Amino acid sequence: MMMMMMMMTTRRVSTNSSLSATAFGSFTKWSFKSSQFHGESLDSSVSPLLIPGVHVFHCPDVVGIVAKLSDCIAAKGGNILGYDVFVPENNNVFYSRSEFIFDPVKWPRSQMGEDFQTIAKKFNAMRSVVRVPSLDPKYKIALLLSKQDHCLVEMLHKWQDGKLPVDITCVISNHERAPNTHIMRFLQRHGISYHYLPTTDQNKIEEEIFELVKDTDFIVLARYMQVLSGNFLKGYGKDVINIHHGLLPSFKGRSPAKQILAGRHLMQV
Repeated sequence: MMMMMMMMTTRRVSTNSSLSATAFGSFTKWSFKSSQFHGESLDSSVSPLLIPGVHVFHCPDVVGIVAKLSDCIAAKGGNILGYDVFVPENNNVFYSRSEFIFDPVKWPRSQMGEDFQTIAKKFNAMRSVVRVPSLDPKYKIALLLSKQDHCLVEMLHKWQDGKLPVDITCVISNHERAPNTHIMRFLQRHGISYHYLPTTDQNKIEEEIFELVKDTDFIVLARYMQVLSGNFLKGYGKDVINIHHGLLPSFKGRSPAKQILAGRHLMQV
């Protein structure tokens, strides 16, 4: 459940400098206020042999998780570039996301999966996912947007630059775009289909959207100003990511700006 960041006290460790994996062993129980992850994109230019990997972990909160995960990476010669830990207060769960570089000759991809799985079993993890973008199959995604283009443009530029290792299957919008616009020319040039599906208060066209996205790995809402129903989310059954800037994604449903103002009023009271 998404909550106001300002109202949540959390324990969180975040870094963006290149650090050895063992350097984080002593940070397991530090306490921080909620903050953003400031790590830059992974860069393996320090050595042609090193490639980037990402590991996401979710388990019950106990002492020693960070140390074990970082030691796992260090033992194989890996180097952590960014590490983010999140533990909600009064909720005995642990979340982490680590970005690292490694030598695939010294740490084969199959062995990496087994090593993280061993840690997952040790801590009874609910989720342990490791991704090596240059070796793993690319995720298939669909992009949904409304009238404004800025979030979509940023996504497409990063995808074109190779910073987003995904396959964009289609772009769906409830607003029509002229064929001679920059967005439409870009999509046509790269073979990405564009689907104009106008919505009304009575009909959100969710059946048509579902048919287009059902085979994707997840959906990205690039400032899609419609509320997806619970039935749609249940039927889709996979992640839906909102990349809208600012605090708006922290407020579910209609009129998020009004919810922010109401939250500020409550904080003042």
